[in-house]
Amino acid sequence: MDKNLYECFNNIKLTVREASMLSPLQLAYIGDAVYELFIRTYLLQKNLPVHELHKEAVQYVKAEAQSDIIHSLENMLTEEEKNIVKRGRNSKNHSSPKNASITDYKYATGFEALVGFLYLTNQEKRMFQLFNEIIS
Repeated sequence: MDKNLYECFNNIKLTVREASMLSPLQLAYIGDAVYELFIRTYLLQKNLPVHELHKEAVQYVKAEAQSDIIHSLENMLTEEEKNIVKRGRNSKNHSSPKNASITDYKYATGFEALVGFLYLTNQEKRMFQLFNEIIS
């Protein structure tokens, strides 16, 4: 690897064009981590034991919940954001869901792709607008 970790992390912000060239599954990969971190951080304010925090987090991050979330946000999304969700939803994923329907899993992938896209393109304000809608 030719860059150190610090440089990689600080230079990860991409242009919309660069992010659009990533596969939807790459966007979903990073989006899954970003969303999980947001939920875990949000839940810390509830001051629950770790086991309870985990149970609460699962209610937000499971495929069925993410599918419901993306459907509830649909009217708030721009055309560009809808296209990212659609690309994620229609991507060929070679893993199969364990505890979700295929439809929910596909929409969850679309949601995660959107989060990854917003994160990688430094659209934090927009990302937090959507996150605030999710938790309200």
